[in-house]
Amino acid sequence: MQQDMQYVYELYKEGNFSRAAAKLFISQPALSMAIQKTEASIGMPLFDRSTRPMRLTPAGEIYIDAIKKTQNLEQDLSQQLEDIKSLKTGTVSIGGTNYINSYILPDILVGFNQEYPDLKISLMEGSAYQMESMLKERIIDLSISCDPNIIVNFKGFQLFTDHLLLAVPKQLSVPDNLSEYVLSATDIINKKHLSPEYPNVSISSFRDLDFILLEEGNNLHDRSMKIFENAGFSPSVKIQLSQLVTAQHLAESGFAATFISDRLIKYEDSNLNYFKLQDQESLRTFYILSHPDRYISNAVSAFIDYIQDYFEIIL
Repeated sequence: MQQDMQYVYELYKEGNFSRAAAKLFISQPALSMAIQKTEASIGMPLFDRSTRPMRLTPAGEIYIDAIKKTQNLEQDLSQQLEDIKSLKTGTVSIGGTNYINSYILPDILVGFNQEYPDLKISLMEGSAYQMESMLKERIIDLSISCDPNIIVNFKGFQLFTDHLLLAVPKQLSVPDNLSEYVLSATDIINKKHLSPEYPNVSISSFRDLDFILLEEGNNLHDRSMKIFENAGFSPSVKIQLSQLVTAQHLAESGFAATFISDRLIKYEDSNLNYFKLQDQESLRTFYILSHPDRYISNAVSAFIDYIQDYFEIIL
């Protein structure tokens, strides 16, 4: 990046001449003169100095946008030159929710690392919407999501589908007419619920239960509320949590009912009865996503190929 752009960008990030000058290892007067020279060359101010911290003028916003595009081009050029070498160097940065990072990716990352031991993997965790923002800003190379509103904005490849089940503590009463619909943890592990012949239930049959939900801003929260809305009632929410696995453990303790992904059910010893839901919101199809305008490095492409092959094999 050109020096004048570097100076303007640092001032934009810091919003203060003294802090920006310190980061650039130059004096504050020198930075001020450089900014004034740049503004003079384009014929208008880039910063509104009457505010604290300083704000960009309309011209400044255009200038900063151009700097970011320049940074992206430089990043893509650097990555493409790196790919001329080989897959012995490279980085794959992946972002996912706690569910993805803890329950979907571990075996995949171990296998990928064994096949490409010299590639570096960076793993970041947050909500689906945080990962969407990071993917847009090119902070990460890839993310995995089941949210149609997110998927539509990126280049995506389908990976897998999971099933949301209603999990009810065994000490809570279940209507007698639903006893034949109960699934045990063993049934789930043996994939009994995946049979199209196995009966499903409406959540309306459980309208008198208390529920554990995930917090707003989480795709599972949105899906849960749609399931209740489609059934025509508002649930009694006892607590809202940030992590799906915490909801699972709390339900196991008998606290309240919740929704659980079938991929979380690994052990036969469970204090929960499970029910297959008839609502289509209980089916989640996950995609691996990349920025549509970003150069896909050989390392990232290798990971996409690996994870697609992985799910083709296990399915």
